[in-house]
Amino acid sequence: MAEAARKRGANEQRPVTALRGVGAALADRLRRLGVEQVQDLLFILPVDYDDRTECRRIGALIPGMRALVEGEVQLTEVVFRRRRQLLTRLSDGSGFLTLRFFHFSAAQQEGLTRGTRLRVFGEVRRGPQGLEIVHPEYQRVTERSETVQDTLTPLYPLTEGVTQGRLRMLIGQALRELDTAGVHDWVPRELVEDLHLPSLREALHYVHRPPKQAQLAQLSARRHPAQRRLAFEELLAHQANLRLIKRATRTDPAWALEDAEGLAARLLSSLPFQLTGAQARALAEVEADVRAERPMVRLVQGDVGCGKTVVAALAAARAAGSGLQAALMAPTELLAEQHARNFRAWLQPLGLPVALLSGAQPARARRSALEAVASGEVRMVVGTHALFQEGIEFAHLALVIVDEQHRFGVQQRLRLQEKGRACGRFPHQLIMTATPIPRTLAMTAYADLDVSVIDELPPGRTPVQTVVVPEQRRDEVVARVAQACRSGRQVYWVCPLIEESEELRAQAAEETAAVLAEALPELRVDLVHGRLASAKKEALMHAFQTGHIQVLVATTVIEVGVDVPNATLMVIENAERMGLAQLHQLRGRVGRGAAASSCVLLYRAPLSVLARRRLEVMRQTNDGFEIARRDLELRGPGELLGTRQTGLAQMRVADLIRDADLLARVQAAAEVLLERYPDNIAALSARWLAGGEQYGRVG
Repeated sequence: MAEAARKRGANEQRPVTALRGVGAALADRLRRLGVEQVQDLLFILPVDYDDRTECRRIGALIPGMRALVEGEVQLTEVVFRRRRQLLTRLSDGSGFLTLRFFHFSAAQQEGLTRGTRLRVFGEVRRGPQGLEIVHPEYQRVTERSETVQDTLTPLYPLTEGVTQGRLRMLIGQALRELDTAGVHDWVPRELVEDLHLPSLREALHYVHRPPKQAQLAQLSARRHPAQRRLAFEELLAHQANLRLIKRATRTDPAWALEDAEGLAARLLSSLPFQLTGAQARALAEVEADVRAERPMVRLVQGDVGCGKTVVAALAAARAAGSGLQAALMAPTELLAEQHARNFRAWLQPLGLPVALLSGAQPARARRSALEAVASGEVRMVVGTHALFQEGIEFAHLALVIVDEQHRFGVQQRLRLQEKGRACGRFPHQLIMTATPIPRTLAMTAYADLDVSVIDELPPGRTPVQTVVVPEQRRDEVVARVAQACRSGRQVYWVCPLIEESEELRAQAAEETAAVLAEALPELRVDLVHGRLASAKKEALMHAFQTGHIQVLVATTVIEVGVDVPNATLMVIENAERMGLAQLHQLRGRVGRGAAASSCVLLYRAPLSVLARRRLEVMRQTNDGFEIARRDLELRGPGELLGTRQTGLAQMRVADLIRDADLLARVQAAAEVLLERYPDNIAALSARWLAGGEQYGRVG
């Protein structure tokens, strides 16, 4: 069976250069789309579709419509209106349409002479002389011209140097090969039979060439059975791989952390507070795992401020008390510095120095820290992704703590785990995330991990009061900002975009910062966003943390950010455009001290029914797990949360929220694959997972 699978896999691995018209230069561009083999083209799936199956009369066109029309050129001329442009007037007897080109050649101009018959496609809009299409797709119509298409036209994700036309042509070649050579279906029929889904071949043909009677709304929502068949296969590839990873790690040797020095108990007794019941439960699960001689791989999932870091510090103290080392990896320099301060406050009184390793360190300090880590003199290390770079060696790395694991991904944390392998044993892994997701999704998204949940907040945390305010009352909100700052507090003002977009009509962060600075001249207002250089961004966040900036205008880069207990007010612009998970993560930046805190959700009317319900949920509860549950309830076809907001795995077709109803079947199918068809998993990984061949083994 393994030999047969290998041969079938080899048949699928023909390089894309085997196709007509694909040379080295085009192959290099296609590689940016993840295409190296012919079969990869089939799995570049359309993001949307155009309906070009019917020619419409020009007289029936309305602005905003994407339409195919056919007509005769009446006039073509070059005009100069702010910039040089080519205008072509087209008529079909029912009306006139202008074609406008800003980029054109002399040959193109000569081909659009009076009397030429054209078939044109594009988005219709109002222009100075009536309806027009800017830079339409067009072709000359002759007696031998093809009739209009009988399938919907796919729109694919592109990269520089690869046009829609070129990609459609190449995918067309791959589809024709599918009818002869074929792409092997690695999902046994028994696993999908009762789901009433099409075969892989049928699904691929349908998504690339839907018939004209196909329901566009269903395709756009990715709810068609053909798309569901592909989503099922992609979810299965991820699930089977994660289970393989879990199975592999359970057979590796690890350090049994007995804490002969009693450092964990000393730290626990020195804390100025008692652990909550949920913290104590999570700690007990961690301690039971790390006493075993096989690697722990545990996720501690809890809401913002629930006390995950204290649990991590107690686990680190246990590793140090066993004469071994622990390392904590954070996604940003600023968060690494914050963790280093917290761990020093907890561990240094126990006689445990804490080293900080980051890219911004002076050379001498970095060299000294590296030597102390390599010798084992320092048992607790905090850093960014710099921790798993070459040149950093640990003496006895027994525990790896990863903060906000979705910012790194499976591959990066596995590379850090490799650091412990030099000692002949694998380190335990404790992964923390502040993104609560429903249990059914957690079982799928984190199938390689055991999961602990901290579902209660420490006493003394004041719940954040959330209010929903229309855009028209912006002046009142600005006055509230001024009042908060006069009382010695600080304010976040979050905007979803950096630059103004006419299409979204969202308030731009840059414009907001300028307006607030003018309205509040006595305060220091500054701006931080994702396009700033890392050093500049870190400096601004540090200035806010130390109180030198009173109002920080930011894009969503602060979603996972620093702990600023003095920040007690957050304003979120265009809150109706954000998902519940992201709104909740942003709100978690305030309410981090004992002072009463507020979150103002500014919205622009009119609100959709779904947006109104989302904002109502935010007003009603601060519980991240309840918000995750309600988010799953509210979500309908086409309303996608987006993996960036949740930190869930990025997928090409599947979506863990939208396709949640498939997850139980996916988990059962993964078990069948592992037990009866293990050779199929590598082929599915190669098809669906970036660097899939590296996923199959951890360490």
